[in-house]
Amino acid sequence: MANLMDFLLHIFTAYGVPALAVVLVLGGLIFFHELGHFIANRSMGIGVVTFSLGMGPRLWGFTRGKTEYRLSWLPIGGYVSAVGEYSDEVEELGFTAEEAVCNRPAWQRLIMAFAGPFANLLLAWLLYWGITFACGLAVTLPVVGGIMEGSAAQEAGLQPGDSIVSIDGRPVDRWGQVPQYVGESGGKTLSVGIRRGDELLALSMTPRRMARTNLFGEEESAWLIGVQASGATRYEPQGFWASAAIGLQRTWAIIDFTLTSLKKLIAGSVPADSVGGPILIAQMLGDQAQMGLVPLLLLAALISVNLGLLNLLPVPVLDGGVILFCLIEIILRRPVPEKIQDWAMRFGVALLTLLMVFATFNDVMRWFR
Repeated sequence: MANLMDFLLHIFTAYGVPALAVVLVLGGLIFFHELGHFIANRSMGIGVVTFSLGMGPRLWGFTRGKTEYRLSWLPIGGYVSAVGEYSDEVEELGFTAEEAVCNRPAWQRLIMAFAGPFANLLLAWLLYWGITFACGLAVTLPVVGGIMEGSAAQEAGLQPGDSIVSIDGRPVDRWGQVPQYVGESGGKTLSVGIRRGDELLALSMTPRRMARTNLFGEEESAWLIGVQASGATRYEPQGFWASAAIGLQRTWAIIDFTLTSLKKLIAGSVPADSVGGPILIAQMLGDQAQMGLVPLLLLAALISVNLGLLNLLPVPVLDGGVILFCLIEIILRRPVPEKIQDWAMRFGVALLTLLMVFATFNDVMRWFR
């Protein structure tokens, strides 16, 4: 019996906590997305038939007013069903014609569609804001970790654990300044000040033009001395509003990075096998959950931005597709014919299914590499 309990405890420790983190984070992100739709609907007086967290059969729920709030069996997904959105039943459900979404102008339907993705972007900002205010701003220290074989740093005698304090007389207090100052050197010999224990040394290094891989997996040429950061960090306390500004900057940086990645993927400069799917996301969430709450919340903010931007793509069945149809209706002053919308929705479903299969295939293949 004791052996069985030990085995179950091991399984829960190894897999239970990561699995729970996956369900809670993805469920929370989807809930916030649908909450955005719900608030937009209710603020404009549109009736909501069902607000569900999860998909499939009803597990638990309650009715308040005219809306059923439910928890469904499948923990991935969720939806807000507005009256008149998927059927002509309005009065039969206890709503008035004024509460039906189908009777609302295009600009209101556009706002309702945009509210979900906006909620995800807002959530990312709030997470970055809260983490920065609670923990401070994480700054990577200029402490040397790895040193490339045969590099200028190795030849000069730089050692792992050394702290870089200056480059050509310019003070260095964070790692980001190291590649910046070396890159600006144009290949000229640099005097690099380091701290090794209690000793201050000055080493002479001549950067070399070398290939490196950027954040998008592309090879690029740059002036390098051949060092890597150790990963050591310090946390700089930030005030409430300063944390809000930093959170906004970090959210925008992730938006810019995500859109640039998508553009490079479409252009073919980023390999298609780098696209990850649900297995990769679950694996990343599980890994971060074992590292602690803050790393998990940082990853949740990143996924929230990606979820918001993904839903803004002009693909039918996504919120971006609804926004596209509404914009066309506003410009042409008449709705897109239902037959065209129907075929566009079928195309959107097929496209998303293919993308999901492709991303999942990439996830599976990573296990065999």
